Amino acid sequence: MNILHILLMGQPSPEGEGGGIMSFLPLILIIVVFYLFFIRPQMRKQKEQRKFRETLQKGDKVVTIGGIHGKILEVKETTIVLQVDGENRLTLEKSAIAADKQSQLGEQRK
Repeated sequence: MNILHILLMGQPSPEGEGGGIMSFLPLILIIVVFYLFFIRPQMRKQKEQRKFRETLQKGDKVVTIGGIHGKILEVKETTIVLQVDGENRLTLEKSAIAADKQSQLGEQRK
């Protein structure tokens, strides 16, 4: 017999046709592990980020995903106006806001 055929077929079970769900158990366990350690935490992080962006207010100091620090001057439906160093103003999408500057300062001090 071919060695590949032997590896793929495995040992015949003594009870004949048995196996059933037991042959799918490793696949089911892998799916559960992926869900618990990868998918669920990512969904939680996205939910927290969306909630943070919905609660942005005028006067908040934020950091963009590009690393620009500024203060929010105006909040619109999908955009914000950010005041950066001096009197410069930038119009950005809300999705470009990464973090609250005060929370970052608190994390650095810990």
